[in-house]
Amino acid sequence: MPDDKIFVDTNVFIYSYDVTAGEKHIAAGNIMQDLWNSGLGMTSTQVLQEFFVNVVNKIPKPINGRQAREIVHDLLKWQVVVNTGDTIIGAIDIHLKFGYSFWDSMIIEAAITGGAEFLLSEDLQDGQIIGGVTIKNPFSLPPADR
Repeated sequence: MPDDKIFVDTNVFIYSYDVTAGEKHIAAGNIMQDLWNSGLGMTSTQVLQEFFVNVVNKIPKPINGRQAREIVHDLLKWQVVVNTGDTIIGAIDIHLKFGYSFWDSMIIEAAITGGAEFLLSEDLQDGQIIGGVTIKNPFSLPPADR
């Protein structure tokens, strides 16, 4: 498993920059550092868009737009799945089959499309496997096991 790609959902990115998030901030920061070091991180255009909007407008201590732009620019060095018509159709199929919201289904479909082994998200069912991608909630484990 050392070369398995790991798709990162918006909440992990947000917590890594939200200094008010306590333990989740620390955990997300560690995850991000590990993914930068390993080169195994991947995400999607949707996640980067959601990250930008949330860190400049919605977290308790927002980041200024220029700093958030630089973070997004750096994250573009990762493998980034660009959503297409096929991604949308795949997301609709996931929505219809599993009952996730359309936007969560887009995240799952992007992870599948990108060839991820794991999808890190606190918003989805931990341990569920969809299209060969295992969903993991990185905040559900004790700190020593993350």
